[in-house]
Amino acid sequence: MQQLLITLGIILLLIGVAWPLLSKLPFGRLPGDIMIERENFSFYFPLMTGLLVSAVLSLILWWFTRK
Repeated sequence: MQQLLITLGIILLLIGVAWPLLSKLPFGRLPGDIMIERENFSFYFPLMTGLLVSAVLSLILWWFTRK
């Protein structure tokens, strides 16, 4: 449990440091994301972004738990 918490802390620290670079990536504007804009209404559903994030997190967790 200690190793998991330390690893998650390091990952969060790295994400926080790299946030200015990560914010320039096209996540949230991928093909497959649903965006509807009307006069007084806007709807955004990041379908493809969610699938991509889920796949990456699943691979990372699988890699950590295979040991």
